[in-house]
Amino acid sequence: MNYLIILAAGLLPAAVLFIYILRKDPQPEPTSWLRKAFFYGVAICFPVALVEGAISAVLFGNVTEATNLVETTLDAFFVAALPEESFKLLALWLVLRRNPYFDEHFDGIVYAVCVGLGFASLENIGYLFSVGDEWQTVAIGRALLAVPGHYAFAVLMGYYYSMYHFVDRSSRTAACVLLVPVLAHGVYDTLAMSGIVSEVVGGVSMLVLIFFCIRMHKFARKKIMAQLERDRDGRPLRNA
Repeated sequence: MNYLIILAAGLLPAAVLFIYILRKDPQPEPTSWLRKAFFYGVAICFPVALVEGAISAVLFGNVTEATNLVETTLDAFFVAALPEESFKLLALWLVLRRNPYFDEHFDGIVYAVCVGLGFASLENIGYLFSVGDEWQTVAIGRALLAVPGHYAFAVLMGYYYSMYHFVDRSSRTAACVLLVPVLAHGVYDTLAMSGIVSEVVGGVSMLVLIFFCIRMHKFARKKIMAQLERDRDGRPLRNA
């Protein structure tokens, strides 16, 4: 097993998406702050794992694997999506709360993506090193779906974070900062995990998952373009 090749395969999808989002930014953020956001995303992997283990123990006890759609849905939303997105939001807040460069709508997306890809990178590497000789197949699947999924969840979080910070400080917008990425993440994981129930359910769900991912990424791109347009228009960053 070539550990350097596996490591590169684990990092490459995040690197490609990282470069993509940075190239979209007309006024690039300081490297030091981007690096900080990325490593915060890496660091939260450890408390997330502990929280997920605790929630799983409460919900499922000694059962190690979900056996029906109800359990996979609970697992997807409450064991994976909610704690992961909550910790990502905490990391994003820690990065942006005293960041003097957080002065454009698009910045929220940039920093959220850095956090999300930091998390996704370590998670991806962990998966690849844990599956043994099947790592190539897992690497391809996660490069096409899982890592881009974390990227899309981050775009949604960053969009609503900036909207709340700069435009609309309503409770509805505040709720969307967390609930929208949790909803997207939960639906994604529910579909991805449904193969546990049966091969037929898993096959159908995979087709639905691909459709869902295409729609989610189109929606995320729409949010990216909306924030870039706000910054180009030079609209006031805050309401009077």
